[in-house]
Amino acid sequence: MSRLTDRLRLTAVIDVVASRAEELAEARGGRPFTSLTDALSNEQIDVVVVCTPTGHHGTVAIEALEAGKHVIIEKPAEITVEKTDEIIRARDKAGTLVTVISQHRFDPSTEKTLAAIGAGEFGRVSSGIAAIDWWRGQSYYDSGDWRGTWELDGGGALMNQGVHTVDLLVAALGRPVEIFAYAGTLAHERIEVEDVAVGVVRFESGALGVLHATTSAYPGLSARLQVHGDRGSAVIDNDQLAFFHATPAGEDIEERLMGTTRVTSGGGDETASSNPGALSDAHRRQYLNFLDALAGNDRLRVDLETNRQSIAVITGAYESARTGRPVRLG
Repeated sequence: MSRLTDRLRLTAVIDVVASRAEELAEARGGRPFTSLTDALSNEQIDVVVVCTPTGHHGTVAIEALEAGKHVIIEKPAEITVEKTDEIIRARDKAGTLVTVISQHRFDPSTEKTLAAIGAGEFGRVSSGIAAIDWWRGQSYYDSGDWRGTWELDGGGALMNQGVHTVDLLVAALGRPVEIFAYAGTLAHERIEVEDVAVGVVRFESGALGVLHATTSAYPGLSARLQVHGDRGSAVIDNDQLAFFHATPAGEDIEERLMGTTRVTSGGGDETASSNPGALSDAHRRQYLNFLDALAGNDRLRVDLETNRQSIAVITGAYESARTGRPVRLG
């Protein structure tokens, strides 16, 4: 928030534990409260930012929307499609703006890749791979009683850590229509959710996608997206463009091969995995997009419907893993 002081002012900090609200308010400004209801009654608030455990997102967001506020929700919007739809209905009734933090859509590597796809420079996009090969020690899951629970975390490696990369796969390949998946808890104790999941997604265009998400890949590797078409491909590794080749319309494929771009990354933005709470430049750019949309100067690039598709893929994967059957995504 300190990097947006020219556009935003923090007026209230809310936490059910009063001491935590007071500590953050002292460090960043604003008045501390222990409930959103009290904050809305006592402060002039335009935008509510929801940073609670995922299973509480809907409750907080809907209260804010019913009060006529604009809302920013940390990923994902909610733990199920049905709860996400409740937020969508509340937004439609309020007539205000809601975005879900999907900051990697604002990475230059993502923007370049999606622009090439949109311009037809990858030809027919046929496949993609979303891989999240991370490590979380047992202490991570033991650090909060909500972590690793279905009720409040909504899932494990795929929902909590993998949602951003799933979002990018959906952005690149289009509307998902079916998924088949397996999941397991293989390297951690005292958690309800998976620490490894794999799946195959079929998209409306006919393209196929592969998912791999784990928090059991010691010592922790990268988040990686691969997109492949018959005229171009891209690989994004830890937010950096590791490989890119596109063929503009009218150019011969074989001749274009001479112009293949290979980019060697120095490891990307390591803060994304080491400190998920860090405000990256892409995170800031999403906030700026939201503020510009409020002012009527830009379109909102990430809305609830956008995030709903990613939630559908992830919850569909869980259903498939439970039943052993492919799941249609409505």
